[in-house]
Amino acid sequence: MTITQLHHVQLAMPAGGEAAARVFYGQLLGLPEVPKPQELAKRGGCWFEQGDIRIHMGVEAEFRPAKKAHPAFQVSDIDAVRARMVAGGVEVKDDDALEGFRRFFVADPFGNRIEILQPL
Repeated sequence: MTITQLHHVQLAMPAGGEAAARVFYGQLLGLPEVPKPQELAKRGGCWFEQGDIRIHMGVEAEFRPAKKAHPAFQVSDIDAVRARMVAGGVEVKDDDALEGFRRFFVADPFGNRIEILQPL
């Protein structure tokens, strides 16, 4: 058995958070929303996909944000992503602890930790 690729990352959000997820993941990060399969759409949440990058936002009844575990998005223009985040009112936390990369952390609208990085 061999794992061939990571299919998607599932992040949790509270019920009714779809509009906020669409702003953050769709507008600020620029990931297109894709329809959930009909059976799964009944559960709420929303999916964002671009090529092999898939973020599935699922509703969790007793939601608590992921403060440590997180996806890291490698970008080609970290300054442009930073500018969109700041313009969207998102707090950006710089971090230079990973050699060979510029990076920062943000929280999505639900408090989930998100890393943005670009190779030097």
